[in-house]
Amino acid sequence: MRAICHYLARMSLHHSLLAAQGYLELDMAEEALRELDEVVDSERDREDVLQMRLFIMMRLRRWEGAVLTCGRLRETLPAESAGYIHGAFCLHEMGRTLEARKLLLESPETLHDDPTYHYNLGCYEAVLGNVEEAQRHLRTSFRMDNKFRELAMDDPDLLPVRALLES
Repeated sequence: MRAICHYLARMSLHHSLLAAQGYLELDMAEEALRELDEVVDSERDREDVLQMRLFIMMRLRRWEGAVLTCGRLRETLPAESAGYIHGAFCLHEMGRTLEARKLLLESPETLHDDPTYHYNLGCYEAVLGNVEEAQRHLRTSFRMDNKFRELAMDDPDLLPVRALLES
C-alpha cells in the first residue's frame, strides 16, 4: 500500500510539473503557479519544483516571491548557481542592487566560472558607480562568452560603461 501511495504522489508531481510547463507555454502563468501550489508539501523543495516556481514568479515579475524561492534553492542546493544568480537579479529588479551585489559576492566560488555571474556583477557595479569593477567583470564575461557583449549593447544598466562596450 505504501508503495502505491508513493507511486501516486510521484505521478501527481510529474503531472503538476508538466501541467505548469504547458500553462507557461500558453502564457498562462497564474494557472501554472496554481498547478504548483497543488504539489504536496513533501515535494515542494525539490529542485525541479523550485526551479519551475522561480521561473513562473520571474515571468509574473513577482520579485519578492522569486527572492524567497531563490532562498529555498540556496538552502536546499547551496552549490547551484540559480539561487544566487536569479536571486541577485530579482533583488536588482526590486531596486536593491547593493544587496544583489552582496549576494553574488557571497556565492560559492564555483559560480566564478559562469559568464552570467560576471555579467550580472558588472551590471550591478555599473549601477552602483563602480566603473572599474564593472569593466573588469564585463571583460571577463565577454571572454567567457562573446554573446554577452551583444547583450550588453542594449542593457540600460551599462550606460556608465558604454565606452567599453563599443571598443
